[in-house]
Amino acid sequence: MFFKDYKTNTNAQIRESLLWEYRADDIDYNSMKNIITQRVIERGRMDDFYALINIYGLNEVKRIIKNLPYLNDKDIAFVCAVFDLDKENLKCYTRKQLQTQHWNS
Repeated sequence: MFFKDYKTNTNAQIRESLLWEYRADDIDYNSMKNIITQRVIERGRMDDFYALINIYGLNEVKRIIKNLPYLNDKDIAFVCAVFDLDKENLKCYTRKQLQTQHWNS
């Protein structure tokens, strides 16, 4: 796993700038798991990923990723490679497959 040394980076914190529309005092890490995880995937740095895994645990992060309603194709490929997931098990991928695609002109 790419982030196998997350236990040695216990002082890492998620940057407040990833959650720009929320006040730092109002961030609830339990009720905002999906938002926080998605922002870290989309715009996070290594320290943000370390903090995410340290806060929720590796298995919980994988579970959250599997249930995210949307990720772009690049982020889907990234999380599948880094967290050893199958794209067919991701809710965002299966939803994308169900949508009808229009022809490109």
